[in-house]
Amino acid sequence: MSDELTSDPETPETGVASDSTAELQRERDDFRDRWMRKTAEFDNYRKRVERERREQADHKVVDLLLALLQVVDDFDLALGADAGNRDSSYRKGVELIQAKLHDVLRKQGVRAIEAVGADFDPELHQAVMHESSPGHRDGEVIAELRRGYLLGDRLLRPAMVKVAKS
Repeated sequence: MSDELTSDPETPETGVASDSTAELQRERDDFRDRWMRKTAEFDNYRKRVERERREQADHKVVDLLLALLQVVDDFDLALGADAGNRDSSYRKGVELIQAKLHDVLRKQGVRAIEAVGADFDPELHQAVMHESSPGHRDGEVIAELRRGYLLGDRLLRPAMVKVAKS
């Protein structure tokens, strides 16, 4: 009788062991699959949080630079209004402050858009006036009312311009 038990593959004892092993393997595979999914979800979460943190920091930098550009505009206007008095020590001091501001912006990657004489580009310019001008080609920027700036290749502020029309 013992020969029958060991040679018969369909005995209840081996069937239970086989089912138990298969169930453990399925359970193991299920845990492994859930672990891999949670790992991937956490990795995606970490990347998303890092991207959002970088974007938030970039927005803060842009906000600061835009505020500084308003100060630069005020210096440009002040120096343009006092153009007749070039020898004043007060004017020289203001020019030094303006130069420092431009230097700070340059070090941060901000550069001015050269608008006058260029063709109007809606990506870089904001046309606020059109003027007939026979001495200029159609669509040429003939005056800059407010300077525009780029931060690297990104538009920080468009230039406000007057455009010639034929």
